[in-house]
Amino acid sequence: MPGYSTNEWMKLIKTEPIDVEICDVTLRDGEQTPGVSFTKEEKMDIARTLDEVGVEIIEAGFPIISQGEKDSVKAVCTMGLNAKISCLARAVKPDIDAVIDCGADMVGIFIGTSDLHLTYKHKKTQEEAIECMVTASDYAKKHGLIVRFAAEDSTRTGLDFLKRFYRAGEECGADYVNIADTVGIMTPSTMKYLVGEVRNMVDLPVCVHCHDDLGLAVANTMAAAEAGAKQLHTCVNGIGERAGNASLEEVLMGLKVHYGVDRYDTTLLKGLSEMVVKYSGITIARNKAVVGQNAFAHESGIHIAALLENDRTYELFSPEIVGGHREFILGKHSGSKALCYMARQMGFTLSKAETDIVLGEIKRMSESKRSLRRDELAELITLVLSKESTSTTLV
Repeated sequence: MPGYSTNEWMKLIKTEPIDVEICDVTLRDGEQTPGVSFTKEEKMDIARTLDEVGVEIIEAGFPIISQGEKDSVKAVCTMGLNAKISCLARAVKPDIDAVIDCGADMVGIFIGTSDLHLTYKHKKTQEEAIECMVTASDYAKKHGLIVRFAAEDSTRTGLDFLKRFYRAGEECGADYVNIADTVGIMTPSTMKYLVGEVRNMVDLPVCVHCHDDLGLAVANTMAAAEAGAKQLHTCVNGIGERAGNASLEEVLMGLKVHYGVDRYDTTLLKGLSEMVVKYSGITIARNKAVVGQNAFAHESGIHIAALLENDRTYELFSPEIVGGHREFILGKHSGSKALCYMARQMGFTLSKAETDIVLGEIKRMSESKRSLRRDELAELITLVLSKESTSTTLV
């Protein structure tokens, strides 16, 4: 029976009950991965599956960038999904007009707030940046859009200015404020602190958008949720610009294991991952958490023997929970119990002598840095049995 372990240590620390929603940005930030461009039909396929998973908000794109992008976003907006459809916009009227034309529900309006961005990108003062954002947000609200008031490069922005910035968002009627860890500089402890500070300064839901430049995007997202962030941004397979974003599949399974959030249909995650690999051309590591090829692959004889008794011994959650499957691979660390089990699964019954011969050959092959998966093992067993049969006939 598929199951999973929960993090019992959570009972020993004081945390507020979490209340979160997922905004998946695969169709926008994921498409900013170098070399990635989704067709309209591909965006619609991904959006449909995200909706089936139960993702509450889908960021469909950045419609101002091209007519083709606008057409794709508009197509997603007209699919009749349960999820709200969001788009990205700079703090300028033409960007917001493009979002309005698409029929989106929400707009994420952003401007860089760090001294680096203000000086070298926008060439604006702090007050000018706030004025641009307030004007753009007022315009979006008047046209019926849900507004996410975002500080790009929030995590390299001084706290005093962030307070003024977010308060301006609240005063102009924004619906969310967004913390963007644009270059992935945060740690879980600093993210938790910052979310707490923002929650104390404004009475609006807080969003977090974490990048993975130091490999901490998922951890920082989890820490933000624990600190009270409402909207968590994710990308399928963790794709995105540079080192990518917080991975959807890792965040959803983290929410389930740590916080008991189990309303999402995680059985679709493996298929969704494979869809995004196909459409993006970006392969994932074999040892990628949750959806990687090796996520439920086992070679160690000690591990396999225990798994045959109870699969929780060496799996945090059953592969079926994410739409995956378990695989035993035979190699240097494998034993007779695993071999006999796999042989029986394929319809072979091996004697002690045959088991020793096959296992010896597997160990020999492993010295050449080879492990055997199911099909190769079947070929090897068939070969050994045919040799044994020939030897017996000759005798």
